Amino acid sequence: MPQKPNPELTDEVNPEWTRERVSTAKPANEVLPQIFGTAAAEQMLRPRGRPRVKHPKELINIRLSHDVLEHFKASGDGWQTRIDAALKQFIAQHPGSR
Repeated sequence: MPQKPNPELTDEVNPEWTRERVSTAKPANEVLPQIFGTAAAEQMLRPRGRPRVKHPKELINIRLSHDVLEHFKASGDGWQTRIDAALKQFIAQHPGSR
């Protein structure tokens, strides 16, 4: 048997959403410009986080010699990025060596 709502917790200004209300709701991109203006709405609707890149880095497994790994790890955090940079530099210096 469903419980009766607690009258102290009932919000008359913002009643609970029913299926009927949800089905008639409008998307935020239609409603926000009317309430806050276009500029503020665009800022609110802008995707968050890091922007997507066209060619993201790929997660791979690679076996490196102990000496190579120790060399790059010795200079601290970012060693994987430095290995990536070293490989890019090699490619730039050796074009066409596929």
